[in-house]
Amino acid sequence: MTRLKIEISVPESHLEAVVEALHAAGAGHVGAYARCHSVWRVTGSWQPLPGSRPYLGDVGAVQHSEECRIESVCDAEQAASVRRAVRDAHPYEEPVIHFLPLYEP
Repeated sequence: MTRLKIEISVPESHLEAVVEALHAAGAGHVGAYARCHSVWRVTGSWQPLPGSRPYLGDVGAVQHSEECRIESVCDAEQAASVRRAVRDAHPYEEPVIHFLPLYEP
């Protein structure tokens, strides 16, 4: 079974909603523990291009904003449902959701 690390950037205003969606989709199980995740404060940066509908910022202008980075884990088979659940709860038009394979000796 392949395990994946999940990284999600989200504005603090939507942190709890995204965490709930993440865990409702089955992410965050580590051994006999559930709802495992970490949160880091980060500064995000992006430039909305023409045709985008940014949640924060203006088209053409570089935006910098404080965000939270959520880190958790899931099985590879759960990745698609986790991604859908997080996208449904996330306010950004193009949320950053990374799935990284974990090396488990």
